[in-house]
Amino acid sequence: MSSSRLHQILGTLAVATAIVAAPASAQGFQASQAELSARHNAADASDSLDEVATRTVYSFKSRADSVAWARNRAIANKASGFRLVVSLQDRHLWAIIGRDTVLSAPVAVAKGTTLDFGKQEWKFDTPRGIRTVLGKEADPIWQPPEWLYAETALEYGLKLGHLTAGHPIKLSDGRKLTMKGNVAGVIENGEFAELPTDEHIVFDNTLFVPPMGSKNRKVEGELGKYRLLLGDGYLLHGTPYKESIGLAATHGCVRMRDEDIEWLYEHVPVGTKVYIY
Repeated sequence: MSSSRLHQILGTLAVATAIVAAPASAQGFQASQAELSARHNAADASDSLDEVATRTVYSFKSRADSVAWARNRAIANKASGFRLVVSLQDRHLWAIIGRDTVLSAPVAVAKGTTLDFGKQEWKFDTPRGIRTVLGKEADPIWQPPEWLYAETALEYGLKLGHLTAGHPIKLSDGRKLTMKGNVAGVIENGEFAELPTDEHIVFDNTLFVPPMGSKNRKVEGELGKYRLLLGDGYLLHGTPYKESIGLAATHGCVRMRDEDIEWLYEHVPVGTKVYIY
């Protein structure tokens, strides 16, 4: 597409105003260079949706999985107007206006694993279907869900506890673990000492989950420079883990390179439909 045509198309799109967000921590994903190269060769950043589909061999977990893929892909192919299309199999995203592709970008998608901890279970999938861009945020701060703490506790053989404002916890050494204002700390000899806000809270072989909204539950930088909200906790967002792009590496969100998520932030209006198959 010519640059003049692209500018003409983008000129019709409203650019939404940035919203100031909330915060907290994710984990990186290591991948071999060979795997990255294979993924990026399968879905080059400049490819259109049809170009990728003609040369990719797909595999599915079950017949129901393949049927869901085919149904949602057909819906995406019939869509019109300005929309985003995400292929979980190709690990790729396209921004399309009519029949014109204005952005083609590799992404990271959910790893498709399950976490069991105690009586709880979390499935890390990116669900297929139609979603809507509900909001956009610059410099987002992540507040980790419960699964992040369960995952960490399982990795290090810890129990899981919860900190609640107004309910101090007596530790084995006689100190008290508590919340004061918006930060966690310990009380010793009547004196309150704040705990570091960039570290997990671990005492007595227990990882304590800080309350939502507290300083200890906020992590900067894990979501990159921008995020687009898709509802139910699902996001399109940036990432400091560049090596994960092109892989099944996330807990459900769609990760993007800095330049690609910035493009979406600047050009995709709130209300835009997102087709995931």
